Amino acid sequence: MKQSLFESRHQPQWQAFAAQLKQLEQGKLKTGDMADFPHQYRRLCQHLALAQARGYSSYLVDPLQQLALRGHQQLYRHRSQVAANALSFVLADFPRLVREQWRFVLIAGLLFFGSLVVVALLVYLFPELIYSIVSPHQVAEMQGMYDPDSSRLGRVAERASSEDWMMFGYYVMHNIGIAFQTFAAGLLFGLGSVFFLIYNGLIIGAISGHLTEIGYGQTFWSFVIGHGAFELTAITLAGAAGLQLGWALIAPGRLTRAESLRLAARKSMQMLCGVMLLLLFAAFIEAYWSSSTTTAPWIKYLVGAVLWLLVIAYLTLTGHPRHAPE
Repeated sequence: MKQSLFESRHQPQWQAFAAQLKQLEQGKLKTGDMADFPHQYRRLCQHLALAQARGYSSYLVDPLQQLALRGHQQLYRHRSQVAANALSFVLADFPRLVREQWRFVLIAGLLFFGSLVVVALLVYLFPELIYSIVSPHQVAEMQGMYDPDSSRLGRVAERASSEDWMMFGYYVMHNIGIAFQTFAAGLLFGLGSVFFLIYNGLIIGAISGHLTEIGYGQTFWSFVIGHGAFELTAITLAGAAGLQLGWALIAPGRLTRAESLRLAARKSMQMLCGVMLLLLFAAFIEAYWSSSTTTAPWIKYLVGAVLWLLVIAYLTLTGHPRHAPE
């Protein structure tokens, strides 16, 4: 292809990229408008490589090289900014959001942990009650998973203990499914989130009460105390995010329900991102630490207590704005 034809064919793309690049360098390009920039940059690099390979004049190659160099600097500066924003979300924005939504978090916590504790006590005191909540098949499966003689805790017998990485993936998908279900059900005017918070509390409470009553308490509690700090907190926060959606529909104020829901969804989705992060930590601990039978129970209790304190401290103490010294 002749240089003149190559230029005429691609000149509009180079001009558009140069205009976008100038806006980016001046700080006028919003993050949401950056989605197409990497694609445009790669295409420019392809054009530059073709121009060099075909021996086009420096009159064409040099400007393309300058554009590519400037684009490279902006692209990786932007990626560094994205990483910084992600770190800021984890260290400050997420715990601050949890505290901001403390009313929904409190309600979700009372529904979830309240039903869990009440049912656990009832099943412990009245053992036959377990079969009114959990099927006999599930009860037998849970007994096998937390049998003190089991070679690996928290797993059905046919799963090999060497498949920790497979269990990690299973826990991630399973727990995220529960969290998303609890969150999305809030669109039913909050009633769906209320239902799933109580339902999950009933199931977990019934199983914990039953296993404690039959003498499997040490294997069960030493298993769940570690990852439970992240997993149970995540379910509560997912429910809180769902309740926020429901409240936006129930009490939109002067806004339309659609506008109220849109504003609530922005914060709820941020909350859900933090929930996913907590569940990743929970899945990792559950797959590689909780299921171990070689670690003494007292060590698991100690580590679990520390993890609970860390989660509480993270959500309550981090992300506070620093006040300038007077």
